[in-house]
Amino acid sequence: MTEQPISDPGVDPVVDPVVVGTDGSAGATRAVEWAADDAALRGLPLRVVHAVERLPYDGPRYPIPDSYDRMAPTGEQILAHAEWVARDRRPGLDVTTVLVEGRPGRVLRDQAARAAEVVLGSHGAGGFPGMLLGSVGNHVAGHVAVPVVVVRPAPPEAGAEIVVGFDCSKESGPALTYAFEEARLRGHRVRIVCAWEPPVPYGPVISMDLDAMRRAAEDYARGELEPLQSGYADVKTELDMVHDHPVSALIKASSRAVLLVVGSHGRNAFTAAVLGSVSRAVLGHAHCPVAVVKAR
Repeated sequence: MTEQPISDPGVDPVVDPVVVGTDGSAGATRAVEWAADDAALRGLPLRVVHAVERLPYDGPRYPIPDSYDRMAPTGEQILAHAEWVARDRRPGLDVTTVLVEGRPGRVLRDQAARAAEVVLGSHGAGGFPGMLLGSVGNHVAGHVAVPVVVVRPAPPEAGAEIVVGFDCSKESGPALTYAFEEARLRGHRVRIVCAWEPPVPYGPVISMDLDAMRRAAEDYARGELEPLQSGYADVKTELDMVHDHPVSALIKASSRAVLLVVGSHGRNAFTAAVLGSVSRAVLGHAHCPVAVVKAR
């Protein structure tokens, strides 16, 4: 069934808002708070979305009478609470709410077409269940053109630091740019984690100078980063060349970060569905909020 708005007070047709999904859970409330902060920092409106999904046995052949009419008031209450949370946290913020009929993942993908970014909670119970590793997260992160932020509590030892993964490829550009923009808005520093592993030798075992390989990798990474860093001269940066698997390196770095940014290299329906092994694993194990930024 095609999703359609049940209620929409209207939004500015020119300025794309920050979109946040909510189901009224504690995790969703954290997402609303994060989204309100980010919208205020960016000078953007906030759009809070709740999906009313068809009940499991409610179908076109055997519809349950008045099922949506009975579920809609609860959705309105959830949205009203989320709106109050956002306005209380950021007075003066332009906040609109949208109650939508349809599958949560598809609803948010549709909303992303008119959004600056999409924000989800790390866990849900209701309109957006299983946001982190369930169907909604998988149907949004990696499938939409805008950044998708999955919000979970920041670690207690987190400093004013945003961590971003860099694999020295051109596809890392959007993730790096997003990390630098967030750092500039928040007055944070950026830690760029570039994990490298020596190549697996084939044939006779040869001696490898790991220090020389690390220096070569660092020189290449610094050369690739220089144009971006020069455009954000006001943002303090640190490059970490880590001899480790990318997933392990990023998860360790997330233990002291307020935000971890990773790229999604999905280029078709299949690669986007699994997000790529690194981004998917990081979503499941990071210690802080995670932003997934799709490569263009």
